[in-house]
Amino acid sequence: MEGLGQQSNLGKMRCPYCGVIDVGVLESRLAEDDTTVRRRRECNRCGKRFTTYERVEGIDLIIVKKDGRREVFDREKLKRGLTKATWKRAVSISDIEKLIDDVERKLMQRKSTEVRSWEVGKLVLNRLKKLDVASYMAFASVYHNFRDINDYEQMLKEVEKENGLE
Repeated sequence: MEGLGQQSNLGKMRCPYCGVIDVGVLESRLAEDDTTVRRRRECNRCGKRFTTYERVEGIDLIIVKKDGRREVFDREKLKRGLTKATWKRAVSISDIEKLIDDVERKLMQRKSTEVRSWEVGKLVLNRLKKLDVASYMAFASVYHNFRDINDYEQMLKEVEKENGLE
């Protein structure tokens, strides 16, 4: 607990370069998704500049798994899965963030605070398919728990049919 007369560091930013808590804001604006604030900052000690983003942290959402277990929605877990699926593909971290933002926005619009895992998976897969088909196949193989090559062939036939490539 801080004593009287000491200033609180709550709400202040630490410089990622020198570690000092003496950073000024040069510019603030809404990011492209209109749900995130982008701030350009400068350290008053070392003079280096960096950018921060502010968004509502975490949504109060419970994911109901296939086996009935419940767990709190974890944006970082979803990001890790998408990063693995898009590894060595022409999909940027920014693309992944936008996809997750879109999924979160859809989930927040729901009346219920519980959602089945397959619903989240479907939202992700629909967006990923538009972004990169190879990444979609990689994510789908884990999500649908593909057992062998036949599962891949079936999914590929579905994608080809949807895209008129039969």
